[in-house]
Amino acid sequence: MSDAQAGGFTAFHSFDFRLVFTGRVLSATGEAMLQIAVGWEMWRVTADPFVLGLIGLSLFLPNLVFFLPAGIVADRYPRRLVLIGSYAVQTTGAILLALVFATGQPPVALVLPVLFLVGTGRTFAAPANQALVPNVVPAEHFPNALAWTNATYELSVIVGPMIGGTLLFAGAPLVCGLVSVALLSNTLCMSLLRTRSQVLSSEPVRWSTVLAGLAYIRRRQIILGAVTLDLFAVLLGGATALLPAYATDILGIGEVGLGLLRSSLAVGALICGFFIIRLPVRRHAGRKLLLTVGVFGVAILVFGLSHTVWVSVIALAVAGAADMVSVYIRQTLIQLATPDEMRGRVSAVTMMFVGASNELGEFRAGSVAALIGIVASVVLGGVGTVAIAALWAVLFPQLRRVDRLEASALGEDRTKA
Repeated sequence: MSDAQAGGFTAFHSFDFRLVFTGRVLSATGEAMLQIAVGWEMWRVTADPFVLGLIGLSLFLPNLVFFLPAGIVADRYPRRLVLIGSYAVQTTGAILLALVFATGQPPVALVLPVLFLVGTGRTFAAPANQALVPNVVPAEHFPNALAWTNATYELSVIVGPMIGGTLLFAGAPLVCGLVSVALLSNTLCMSLLRTRSQVLSSEPVRWSTVLAGLAYIRRRQIILGAVTLDLFAVLLGGATALLPAYATDILGIGEVGLGLLRSSLAVGALICGFFIIRLPVRRHAGRKLLLTVGVFGVAILVFGLSHTVWVSVIALAVAGAADMVSVYIRQTLIQLATPDEMRGRVSAVTMMFVGASNELGEFRAGSVAALIGIVASVVLGGVGTVAIAALWAVLFPQLRRVDRLEASALGEDRTKA
């Protein structure tokens, strides 16, 4: 087994990685708590699935507006400093949400602009975060570092909804206040980073420089296929925006049950993530990527049709596990195939696609549910995701043929592409 396939705790030999790891756990837990608090509070006030969709749209719009500048910033300036500023913005947004929710009847017109502010901080943090990990561990340890960060992110997504859902009995303002503390703690972790290995881009800021990430992805058909597969699969199959409606109107399990549903996705992903840490994907990565996207779609379809709590929980866990494998393969492929001085811009583009798939997926689910019903919206999305996986296997044969997730192998695959 090569170093690139090493498992265990290899990445934790780096002090900086331990800081990045701790910071990500804190911020991911906080973000999960924030989403469940905002979703529940808006459903309590409006009982409108379209408003649940607007929450996702408000978090996504900064991605659409700022993803290109965010990539340039992550390549031209120390990523540590970019992250400190980004998390400070998100902390401010969490504090403002706590104040708005303290009114008891938070107006949608105030909540959505604050979510836009939070989304702006997330937009600038995302490419810097993605591009930072290869700077804090040796290249041969990167897949192990990525597996750990992905798995523990899912652990945070489990813990976050459980804590958030439980503390909602004490009120959304308390939840948002705790989120601000978690985000501020991540800011402190970023300020302690010692790494100075980043290759800063010195290219003049021209349109060609700004658009370099898009151009790079367009030229690499394997990366293009992986990124757009994620975009359309989650755009269609995303159902998290409707979980408050399922918890109350369909399954009848209340606030704590809502935390259970959100955590189920992460439980499946966490179990699968720790499995990947011990046994990384070594062969047939492209086929496994397409297969797991198809499994994700089937699981969402089952969840959409279920009116039984345990069936819904298992379906969401399977969806989370399938998503973990696809995220691991996609992120490893992109980061190892991209030079360091371009990682910020390429990561910004890929994170824009990820943001589009998540937040626009929530908007799609909410708006379609308002037209044809909650269950029909989720079922339609699951069917569409399965169809996308099958279609991409035909449209992107280079992606289907990707074998090993190693820099040398990916270089060979780019040549073939």
